[in-house]
Amino acid sequence: MLKSRPDRYGAIAVSIHWLSAVLILALLGSGFRAANAMDAATKAGLLRFHIPVAIVVLLLTALRIVWWWRFDRKPAPVQASPRWQERLAGFVHVAFYIFILGMVASGIGMMILSGAAPAVFGAAGATLPDFTAYPPRGPHGFGAFLLVCLLVFHAGAALYHQFVRGDHLLRRMWYGG
Repeated sequence: MLKSRPDRYGAIAVSIHWLSAVLILALLGSGFRAANAMDAATKAGLLRFHIPVAIVVLLLTALRIVWWWRFDRKPAPVQASPRWQERLAGFVHVAFYIFILGMVASGIGMMILSGAAPAVFGAAGATLPDFTAYPPRGPHGFGAFLLVCLLVFHAGAALYHQFVRGDHLLRRMWYGG
């Protein structure tokens, strides 16, 4: 089933979710490594991976928003979930969208203000700038830290539902019937 049912997510939503999750983890890993890289060539190589993956995550996030807005409905809340948990889950999902869009915006801002694209994408003689000298670097780094916190909270809540409450929440966000 491509679309969601009242008791589970459809294949489109599941695919967007898990592909986004894997790519966001790759972005966080490559971003933190690039931020700590001392060698300009290593940093540029990491950014050559990081930037296109960020564009894919942006496109997946836009697709997800359009998918929920125009084509599909989310499943009903997990049975016997307290109202505050449902509200918190909704807040976390909206926070993901905000953080992802904010991270993309600050990343684009860094690239534009620093003029780093030629150095990142291999123009002869171009050197990488010191990204910390540009205002979007602060929000980008802090946003990455907050995104890690949000991911840990999100995964922890899913594992709590799966293994403590035993309500098979993870099954709702996987393929099959």
